[in-house]
Amino acid sequence: MWGFIHMYSAKMPKNFLWGGAVAAHQLEGAWNEDGKGMSVADVMTVGSATKPREITDGVIPGKNYPNHSAIDFYHHYKEDIKLMAEMGFKALRTSIAWTRIFPKGDEKEPNEAGLKFYDDLFDTCHQYGIEPVITLSHFEIPFHLIKEYGGFTNRKMIDFFVRFATVCFKRYKNKVKYWMTFNEINNQTSFNNDFLMATNSGILFKDGMTDEEKEAAMYQAGHYELVASALAVKVGHKINPNFKIGCMINYSPVRPLTPSSDDVLLADKFEQRRDWFSDVHVFGEYPNAVEVYIERNGYRPDITDEDRIVLKEGTVDYVAFSYYQTTTVSSEKVKPDDLTDLAQAIAKNPTLKRSDWGWEIDPEGLRIALNQLQDRYHKPLFIVENGLGAYDKVEADGSVHDDYRIDYLRNHISEMEKAVELDGVDLMGYLTWGCIDLVSAGTGQMDKRYGFIYVDKNDAGEGTLGRSRKDSFFWYKKVIQSNGKDLN
Repeated sequence: MWGFIHMYSAKMPKNFLWGGAVAAHQLEGAWNEDGKGMSVADVMTVGSATKPREITDGVIPGKNYPNHSAIDFYHHYKEDIKLMAEMGFKALRTSIAWTRIFPKGDEKEPNEAGLKFYDDLFDTCHQYGIEPVITLSHFEIPFHLIKEYGGFTNRKMIDFFVRFATVCFKRYKNKVKYWMTFNEINNQTSFNNDFLMATNSGILFKDGMTDEEKEAAMYQAGHYELVASALAVKVGHKINPNFKIGCMINYSPVRPLTPSSDDVLLADKFEQRRDWFSDVHVFGEYPNAVEVYIERNGYRPDITDEDRIVLKEGTVDYVAFSYYQTTTVSSEKVKPDDLTDLAQAIAKNPTLKRSDWGWEIDPEGLRIALNQLQDRYHKPLFIVENGLGAYDKVEADGSVHDDYRIDYLRNHISEMEKAVELDGVDLMGYLTWGCIDLVSAGTGQMDKRYGFIYVDKNDAGEGTLGRSRKDSFFWYKKVIQSNGKDLN
């Protein structure tokens, strides 16, 4: 579909974590069962490639909220884990829904029914030799914390998050080894995107706010999240020194559209403005460029001397990231020193094909990403999202011939293997996004499918929820069995 790239089969580590990734709110459903509270995901309506999702003020009758039922993993997880085990999964990434544990987010005591669900889920994973890889906050902040406290613009959120993390670490200290604190924490650098701000930080901007006010709020919320993450890392390591606790970012290598000095400098400034979150996670301090930018623009957030000590003491064990595409920038609309809204700098790369949703396809970009992150952080890396959202057609016999998905993954895995074997990248594992069809976070669609497992449900919420194996299911099984040697 996008052309064939020469395959490279490397000798991957024996303990390499092949598997898949999902998020609680995108597949569990059961949004108000067993004491679960309302999260921000529960007030997001369905959208499309051209229509953004709406975040409503509570649940409004007549609106379509796809996350309410999703694919009902809450009641189907045993059969779904069994299918993943059939593929040979070594690891499954998911999240713990904050509102299953603390329905409103600010309670003193957790909800036992929610804790029990994840006990059973993790036990099922271990039954099949699958390591749970767990994200604590994955776009599902309790809606009460947004309405009552303003999300992470409020310092009180640090304590609420650390309490949630501590309960999870203690409960699952013998069931979960791999943890991440905040999912794609750097997405909120797109501060003009109300959806990203609400899902990442729990911020609902008021009408009439200026771009400067929004950007200042983003820096404040980001700081409190980083302190919360560092405190959680410290607590987690105290509870179980064998925990591996990482950060998680959306990484997209930045390249200039042309070799002009303005474009090259703009690419540097774009990356400085977007990827500083992981610098703080790994090094425990803010990069100079960000400190200067905040000071120059009068965005100085509430940062205490104690905060800075915490950041130094709570650095992460590894860097996890999602990779979907690279970013190309042009100074045609914005000069490097005037860069604030990152969207103004993004340009279309004329050398790349695009998916049905307009995402550029760049397998070599994954190798570039792995090299850049290894050189920058000198930490183990973990690919915890990579995949292709596409329309799938179910044939009369029930089969799904998704060669386009196989081609996409084959080409990306090949580049990943080059990074490990030829470049010496220290890589923990590879988890494909949406290994079973689920609700798209960005659009709320079911028809935007990523999975190896087809789920019979459409954008309108119609379907039997029946599960079936796509062609990619059998292909990925072969990849895992051969530890990445057989990509054909």
